[in-house]
Amino acid sequence: MLDKLVNGFESYLFRHRAFVIFFFALATIFLGMQASNLKMDAAFVKNIPLNHSYMQTYLKHQKQFGGANSIMVAVEDTSGNIFNANFFDSLKNVHDQLFFIPGVDRAQVKSLFSPSTRFTEVVEDGFAGGPVIPADFSTTEQGLKIVRGNIEKAGIVGRLIAEDYSAAMVSAQLMDFDPQTGEALDTLAFAAQLEKQLREQYETDTIKIHIIGFAKMAGDVADGAKGVLLFFLIAILVTAVMVYFFSKSVALTILPLVCSLTAVVWQLGLLTVVGFGLDPMSILIPFLVFAIGVSHSVQMINAVRRRVTDGQTTKAAAALAFRSLLIPGGVALLSDTIGFMTLLAIDIGIIRELAISASLGVAVIILTNLILLPLLISFTTVTPSKEKQPNSANNIWLSLSKFATPKYAVWVLLATGLLYAVGLHQANKMKIGDLQGGAPALHLDSRYNQDTFFITDKFSITTDVMTVIVEAFPEACTYHSVLTQIDDFEWQLSNTPGVEATASLASVAKRVNAGFNEGNPKWSVLPRTTASLVQAVGRVPTTSGLLNSDCSVMPVYLFLKDHKAETIEVVIDKVNQLQQQMDNDKIQFKLASGPVGVMAATNEAVAEAQLPMMLYVYGAVFFLCLISFRSLRATIAVILPLYVVSTLAQALMTQLDIGLAVSTLPVIALGVGIGVDYGIYILSTMAVRLRDGMPVQQAYYEALVERGSAVIFTGLTLAIGVSTWFFSALKFQMDMGILLTFMFLVNMLGAIIILPAIAAMFWRQPK
Repeated sequence: MLDKLVNGFESYLFRHRAFVIFFFALATIFLGMQASNLKMDAAFVKNIPLNHSYMQTYLKHQKQFGGANSIMVAVEDTSGNIFNANFFDSLKNVHDQLFFIPGVDRAQVKSLFSPSTRFTEVVEDGFAGGPVIPADFSTTEQGLKIVRGNIEKAGIVGRLIAEDYSAAMVSAQLMDFDPQTGEALDTLAFAAQLEKQLREQYETDTIKIHIIGFAKMAGDVADGAKGVLLFFLIAILVTAVMVYFFSKSVALTILPLVCSLTAVVWQLGLLTVVGFGLDPMSILIPFLVFAIGVSHSVQMINAVRRRVTDGQTTKAAAALAFRSLLIPGGVALLSDTIGFMTLLAIDIGIIRELAISASLGVAVIILTNLILLPLLISFTTVTPSKEKQPNSANNIWLSLSKFATPKYAVWVLLATGLLYAVGLHQANKMKIGDLQGGAPALHLDSRYNQDTFFITDKFSITTDVMTVIVEAFPEACTYHSVLTQIDDFEWQLSNTPGVEATASLASVAKRVNAGFNEGNPKWSVLPRTTASLVQAVGRVPTTSGLLNSDCSVMPVYLFLKDHKAETIEVVIDKVNQLQQQMDNDKIQFKLASGPVGVMAATNEAVAEAQLPMMLYVYGAVFFLCLISFRSLRATIAVILPLYVVSTLAQALMTQLDIGLAVSTLPVIALGVGIGVDYGIYILSTMAVRLRDGMPVQQAYYEALVERGSAVIFTGLTLAIGVSTWFFSALKFQMDMGILLTFMFLVNMLGAIIILPAIAAMFWRQPK
């Protein structure tokens, strides 16, 4: 039945091939015009799992206490001393410039020049205080001396002032929209403004500007992603050379490249049609679409050349190649598509967009490389090979066919089992989250990470902040029992490894109470009487971020030493432990807000998605292979090598200190989706012969003769193409390049070594 449908479809297409090609040309022009409107899109909200419980807390209190999308600008004086007129003029300019950049929440801009940056001191008559920068400030020696004293009284050293007085900080929260246009904030354009209006304008020989935050990181990633175009061109060149050596034909070199590039154009055009942009993290997907398209094109031109060599005309050879490859190629590409679509199960916008982008790209390859390519080839003239199969190649296939005999299969499977056991042991050690300081998407020597390390080194409080939201009842801060509980919670976390500093209403109220008692440290406690407690808490304004208007919500800020996976895990475990002990109907400690709170939610979402994603991927591949081969044995023979390689890839991540994060999680699914192609092409040829009763070794030998060179060539071409990513300016691209190179090569080896060994055990021949 299926064969009749394929034959009928082939007859219709080749009878109307000129019309079909014309339709493809029109579609390509239309989608090409749509692709020209594609824009880079790096919204902060796409990087967080919105339905995670932490993020529900984060979104609930975002307006009151700020979000995780912040910017920190450190202004450094290269002399090591900020108390000079030039520095304070520069700091004032940076503060004012950042204040007026569209998208900045002006109420949340903090620096020495913010009116909310105040000092308080105990004097003979009680309290005295005022802004750290007085209204009559001048950059004279006396004026700078007054400011220095105010800084020390305000207790902002380590927060707004570097601990060695070599730099000062300007920080700001960003809004989700541009107030001038009302549209979503263009993160990449905002990052460019930071670079142009702050660094370029105010950085001199004596003043250095250091900028960190999600928006700046996204901008630097986007700048690095521009180099992907160069890698794309290199890949096209390398692929063209290799395809030419494989096909020995200019036409058979150009047409696969044209069809694969057409698939990329269709993919980018369809993204615009469905209303998506191209995120810097998914900018590598078009290259993978091109690579997958070339791999299937090689199978097509290999099939055409073999039939032309057997005496067929080019048109007849193209039609026969179409018939023979539509089912296995279609199943392989459907497996890829559905495998990528399983990423939609992960509740992170950027991964879901990547899944849609990859699925669209692979789906259109069915049209451009399995349908359009043979139609285009039918209009060319393919020269038959002078020799059907070189003796050297026959000898190689004969040697490889021994893996399909029980004698050799036993040793192959034993070695595979040993590799799997070692790989599984290492894979179980794989960490979830980032394993390095700074931005993991960028190299350690990048400008962004150097800025991060400077700020981390000079300031005790950086963007590595996790906020635990304490939800209670109105006027809860006037109850001694409530503040005591918050104080105990903060104290235990301040003594947790990885926590550098903490802040809460309770700890500030203790310092205020001591101030009311001549600054005596013995009075640095929470008053037990309501009147005294109200007096201590009343000195803390809501603009401090330590309480809301009715005092029913009081955050506890945890400033961590870094955002590495181990650090976050230790702190989260401690908070969860304290939650179980302290939560009741009146007060709850809820995770989490702040940049590290977002990272914690993302890490947990990735960890929870890992197993379901793999089950979905393998379930989809299993189902499609079962339908295609109508054989459980054949399906297992295809899937087992893939599973072993996936495990080894996770072991490799452990060895290379690559954590399982948003940028690396999709690689496993991508590797499985692309790797299944090798096995399907090999086994689809074997299955026909095995059903006819041919011995396994002979069936495998004939499969190698027909498709072995194309499979090996594809694996090498894909691996060489992604290996160029090792030299990328983006670390996440380099990591993906390493993993994909490994998976392309080892999946290819699995298809030509492990698969026939499994087949030899499943299709045992009687002696």
